[in-house]
Amino acid sequence: MRLDREMSSSQPGLRIESNPKWIRGFRNGVLVVDSRDSKFVWEIPYYPAWYFPLAGIRGELVDNGRRVDSPERGAGTRYDLVVDGMSIPDAAWRHLESRELRDLVRIEWDAVDSWFEEDIEVFVHPRSPEARIDALRSSRHVRVSIDGILVADSSRGTVLYETGLPPRYYLPQTDVQLDLLTPTDTTTACPYKGWAQYWNVTVNGTVHEDLVWGYRTPLPESAAIAGLVCFYNEKVDIEIDGVAVTRPETKFA
Repeated sequence: MRLDREMSSSQPGLRIESNPKWIRGFRNGVLVVDSRDSKFVWEIPYYPAWYFPLAGIRGELVDNGRRVDSPERGAGTRYDLVVDGMSIPDAAWRHLESRELRDLVRIEWDAVDSWFEEDIEVFVHPRSPEARIDALRSSRHVRVSIDGILVADSSRGTVLYETGLPPRYYLPQTDVQLDLLTPTDTTTACPYKGWAQYWNVTVNGTVHEDLVWGYRTPLPESAAIAGLVCFYNEKVDIEIDGVAVTRPETKFA
């Protein structure tokens, strides 16, 4: 799939790419966004936001007097969105002083109940065109230790390769010392994997908080990791086929 990159000359830090996918958003069952000509705009490095042409917004944008500012995108005007008698407060903004963005509208993710790429629902935030998930069953012998104590030993795992992150080794719970794990209230969400639950690990009286996570019912593209658990490579000692793995340096370290 070809994506045309449009780098701004007046705003050097701004990155924009065309999005060929049909994007729709619904609020209370009402179609409020319907666009086949949106743009990816990188507001942060990790994933893009969707910006839509005015023709893709169903309803009236009402300036609510609030503002947003960005060094890359410039000053922005915030709007309520009124559609079919329903007012969605603070639902959108525009950067009217930006040559690249002035004809586009940014809709807040939570202003919409359901987002769709083509006919597939998307969760959490827009998916990056540069991100890929591969979950591959593997007979590699994986051993996980914490403070010198073996806490997992498996040759029945699944390796998850995700763009921009180190390989993650998801293991059957029956190959993990479950008596060392305590469930926590922590949850996180990912548009590629779904909603994760977490566990603390207690070793030699020391509690390692939220060190383990897993997805009971992952999204379809990550179905292979359902029911498995994973340790942060950055915080434990891992051996693969008898060879120690260097702890990676990531934002989770």
